[in-house]
Amino acid sequence: MTHNENEHALLEVKNLCMYFTTKKRGKKNVVKAVDDVSFKVYAGETFGIVGESGCGKTTCGRTIIRLYDPSAGDILMNGKSIAGKMTKDLRKEITDNIAMIFQDPIASLNPRMTVQEIIGEGLKIRGIEDPAEREKMVLDMLWKVGLQPEHATRYPHEFSGGQRQRIGIARALIVKPKIVIADEPVSALDVSVQAQVINLLNSLKSELGLTVIFIAHNLSVVKYFCDRIAVMYYGKLVELADSDELFAHPCHPYTKALLSAIPLPDPISERTRIRISYEPSPRTDDSEPLSYHNISEGHTIYCTDSEFEEIMKELGKE
Repeated sequence: MTHNENEHALLEVKNLCMYFTTKKRGKKNVVKAVDDVSFKVYAGETFGIVGESGCGKTTCGRTIIRLYDPSAGDILMNGKSIAGKMTKDLRKEITDNIAMIFQDPIASLNPRMTVQEIIGEGLKIRGIEDPAEREKMVLDMLWKVGLQPEHATRYPHEFSGGQRQRIGIARALIVKPKIVIADEPVSALDVSVQAQVINLLNSLKSELGLTVIFIAHNLSVVKYFCDRIAVMYYGKLVELADSDELFAHPCHPYTKALLSAIPLPDPISERTRIRISYEPSPRTDDSEPLSYHNISEGHTIYCTDSEFEEIMKELGKE
């Protein structure tokens, strides 16, 4: 799904930075969790963000929904900035348009609240005061995510991991957001349950016309679910392309290393397959500068000019 530059983006992230300051033995250290990241998300698409643990993908999602205040850069929702000083109006703008499904279905649900209270909390914040109306909307949403009406009066500990994640999905979708940020929604679940939750998200996306930012490290899931994929490495967005294009022609050595780590179902070829490892050369003051280059329309890579020339030679596009 290639988009041209003039097409209106529902969400635009511009040069986003999220830095954390840590102290070790009295010395201050700056961790660049998200460093100068830019991308656009278009209405109706599923935009994947992938990378290893600690690469900054979750921090990126949490900064977009303003759980963190960005260190620098801008976030535009329908052309309007949502990265400024948090006010009551801005908070409403964000909660009306963006919702998040969290990674851990156990830790993200309040154990002292019933399922009905957990899902209905967003409606209360939205100003729907009538308990009967709230209950009707909650029961309808429970049915949509594959749970029963009698589940409404139970507590989170009475459910399996997959059911808890369905409750988390219901809580995010009840407020009818335009964008849902799904932060590794299946990584804590069994493989059989993962497929059920992914299929549920897919059908809800079609039914409710959602736009999804899907954060994951399982590339097989991302290939099935996402239209476009951004690859992150140590806070930097190193490659961005359509899903099919990225899997067919990975260009950045880190993307190649990630793809080579996907296990194949054939044990014979799996035994002889050579994994690609990625160890970037250390950066010095006189190192060639890194910048973004376009391989083709919609396919961007972060590398030096000489690396880009090598990649274009490999692809026969000199």
